[in-house]
Amino acid sequence: MGDVAVGEHRPPLCVEGMISGAESYCAKHGLRFTDSRRRVLELLLEAPKAVGAYELLEQLRREKRGAQPPAVYRALDFLVAHGFVHKIDRLSAFVACAHPHEDHLPVFMVCNRCESVTELCSSQPTDFLDAAAREVGFLLEETVVEAFGICTRCKEAKQPA
Repeated sequence: MGDVAVGEHRPPLCVEGMISGAESYCAKHGLRFTDSRRRVLELLLEAPKAVGAYELLEQLRREKRGAQPPAVYRALDFLVAHGFVHKIDRLSAFVACAHPHEDHLPVFMVCNRCESVTELCSSQPTDFLDAAAREVGFLLEETVVEAFGICTRCKEAKQPA
C-alpha cells in the first residue's frame, strides 16, 4: 500500500512532472488542457492542504486572472472526471491525486486539526465493503473512504516537551 500525504506532511509532488503527465494524458485522449485547468491543478499540487473552490478562485483573482466561479468549477469537474484530482466531500475541498491514472481505490486520512490529507492507495481497505455488497447482491461501482483523526505532526505538537 502506498500513501502520500498532501502538503507539508508528504514529500512534495513534482509539479512539473505531474503537469507534464496531465498534458500527455490530455493529448493522447483528445482533451483540452486549458490554461485554467493547468493553473488549478498547479495550485492543488502546491497546496499544503485540501483546498476549496472559493479559495482557488481567490488565488486566481490575486493573480489577476479574472476567474469567475463557473470557470473554477468547470476546471475542477474536468480534473476530477479525468483522475487528476480528488474531492474530499466532508471538507468540500480538493486535493491533487498522487497516483493519477493508476488503478487504485483511494482512501483519505484527513487531519481534524490541520486538514492535511493522506491518500492511501490499496484495495484492501474496501475489501470488506465488496464482500458485504456481494452478500446482499449489491454491485459496488464506486467507493470513497474518508477517515478523520489527528495526524502525527499535530499529535506530536500537542504533546508536552
